[in-house]
Order: sequence, then C-alpha cells, then structure tokens
Amino acid sequence: MTEASDKPPIDHAFTGDRRGGAADPTYAGALSFMRRRYGKDVAGSDLVIWGVPFDLSVTNRPGTRFGPQAIRRASAIFDGDPQYPSGIDPFARLAAVDYGDCALPRGDLGACARAIETEAAGILASGAHLVTLGGDHFITLPLLRAHVARHGKLALIQFDAHQDTWDDGPGGIGHGSFVLEAVREGLIDVERSVQVGIRTVAPRDCGIAVIDAYEAQELGVAGTARRIRERVGEGAAYLTFDIDALDPAFAPGTGTPVSGGFTADQALRILWAIRDLDIRGMDVVEVSPPYDHADITAVAASSIAQHHIQALALKKAG
Repeated sequence: MTEASDKPPIDHAFTGDRRGGAADPTYAGALSFMRRRYGKDVAGSDLVIWGVPFDLSVTNRPGTRFGPQAIRRASAIFDGDPQYPSGIDPFARLAAVDYGDCALPRGDLGACARAIETEAAGILASGAHLVTLGGDHFITLPLLRAHVARHGKLALIQFDAHQDTWDDGPGGIGHGSFVLEAVREGLIDVERSVQVGIRTVAPRDCGIAVIDAYEAQELGVAGTARRIRERVGEGAAYLTFDIDALDPAFAPGTGTPVSGGFTADQALRILWAIRDLDIRGMDVVEVSPPYDHADITAVAASSIAQHHIQALALKKAG
C-alpha cells in the first residue's frame, strides 16, 4: 500500500503553505489564484489576492460576477514553474494567500460598496499588498477609498478603453463614473494620474492625463511606458486594469468591447516596463466569461495579475 506521504501532492490551495510553487496538475486540483492557499487569516502575508464578484453597475453586457472564478481557473497554468519574464518563483519571496471572495449583500448597492471598502481595509491593515480580481469597474472606487485611507492620496494608473468620468450623481453607482466620484472625494492625485489606451469620448478628463489608443500606438511600448513614468513620478500609485483596454481580439469576454486596443503582448510589456513604480495596490476588472472564448480573456487577465506579482517579488528581493 502506498503511504500517504508518497502520494503526489495535490490541492495546494488547501494543503500547501504561503510560499513556494505547487505541483498540482494543471487540469486538476482545487482552483485558487496560482494555487495559493485559501485562508481568511492574512497575518504575516506579503500578498493577498481576492475576488469581488460584482456586476450590478454595468451599462452594457453583464457577467463580470463570474470574473474571479474564470481568472483563478486560467491562472492554474502558471504556478509550479519559474515565471516569465522574471525567471523566478515569486512565491519563494512572497508569502501569499488567496482570501477567497468578498461577501456582498444582496439588494443594496450602497451596502455592497461599503462591504468592499470595509473588507479591503481589514486586509490592508495587516500590511499586505492587495490584488483584486473583478468584478465590474465600479469596485475600484471602494478599493481606492480603502487604499487611500491607509496610504494617503494616490496617483491612478488606469488602463482602459473608457475614461469612466460620466456623472451618475452624488452617491451614484456606475462602472463608468468611478473616476469622477474618486476625484470628487479627493482620492486621486490628478496631477500625477494617467489613463492609458482610451478610445472613446467622455464628457470630462478631470485633469487626468490621457494617452489615447492612437497616441499609444505611435509612441510604442517604450514611449508609452516612459510617458506613464514621467507622469506618475516616484510617488505612490494605484493600478487598475480594465480588460477592455485590450482589443476585443485579445479580450472578447468583456461587457463593453471597443476595437483598436492593445494586444496582450503590448499591455504586458508596458506593465513590465513600469514595474518599479511605487504601486500600492492593483485590480484587474471587467472580465465577463459568458462572452469569452477558450478563456482568452481570463488568460490575459491572469497574466496581467501574474506580471504585477512578479514585480512585487523582485522588489521584495531588493
């Protein structure tokens, strides 16, 4: 009889610790983000990943409530190997947990916002860096409130097809108005903030610099990264990545797709080129699996989060 200790390890999400890669087969085992151990006790963690399955403020196609599940599923292909392009196992340097998903009340949108902010604040109080899997783009507003309460006013680095500066009125809840509301609340340092990949027309820019899609294509990866770095400077920032920043060829599974966006390669290279900026938290949002094909969008979203985590690990080593 085979002893239990001789069995191949599996279900790292339950049996592993906070460090090191997993050996689960890609096609099997419990699915957490990159097979991180699930846990609500975040004390001592460098990194916490969680999901916010919310899509009640979309203006077009819903489905982003299923985004965190899809991103976790797509991330299973990464863990257990050295990661590209850093060549390291980030979890040899970062103690990380998958916190699971935010508990959201039903039928009260205002209470949903408060729940996201409160739970995020509790995680941040541990000193951990928070990576959030969305969820529609409204969730960035309560996330910003929690991050700013801990770190002070932050520059916003926003990859998006839309500026999200429409007006839903004070206290309104919309995935296209979170930037305007964040500016009204004084959460964003507009003089250091930048929106990248924009290819729609919004009613206002709120003083935030815009690198639109055509300009980004003209600048190229290096030029776009340089413009972001010049704008943000050395101060603290928050990174939000709406998956519709990518062209629909690379992210069909989203609620408001707009042609003419970044390729996945371009976006990942820009993120890698700004990896040393002082980013205090990040989210990747607007993944809508009902409109996805072969997990194309979920794979792109998990790659974006994975690149950010590699950058954190390199800073930890430094």
